[in-house]
Amino acid sequence: MNKTELGSPTSNSSVLTTGLLNSGSESDLQQRDLLDERKRKRKQSNRESARRSRMRKQQHLDDLAAQVTHLRKENGHIIAGIAVTTEHYVTIEAENSILRAQLLELNHRLDSLSEIVDFVESSSFEMETGQGGGGGGFYDGGMNTLNLGFYNQPIMASASTAGDVFNC
Repeated sequence: MNKTELGSPTSNSSVLTTGLLNSGSESDLQQRDLLDERKRKRKQSNRESARRSRMRKQQHLDDLAAQVTHLRKENGHIIAGIAVTTEHYVTIEAENSILRAQLLELNHRLDSLSEIVDFVESSSFEMETGQGGGGGGFYDGGMNTLNLGFYNQPIMASASTAGDVFNC
């Protein structure tokens, strides 16, 4: 085995060890020192690489923890917004229910008033033409509201905005 084989990077370590043991010359000692130096540098490089890898891993974990904190905070804001929106929805839905009830009652009252107007108009037409049939109707010569039970009906639905119904 020659010296170029001993120093070559592709040579087998067992061959190098055997070659170094058989030869006690100073060049062989230099070769061994060179190999030891390379091994030491490789170990040092591996330590540095492992240290950088641990630092990158720790940085990644720190970034993920910060992201979790940020997302939890954002999630809390979204949940609070949903709660406020739900509260507004419930309030508006309650107001809409009251307004629908008032609309139904006002439509019923309008129908009742229309019936009264029709009745008064037909009664006055019968009085003017003399076609009354006499005595069987509600008309007694004046507007007797006691005979018209549907005339004075109150509106039952109420809300704090009931006065605003007519201020559209």
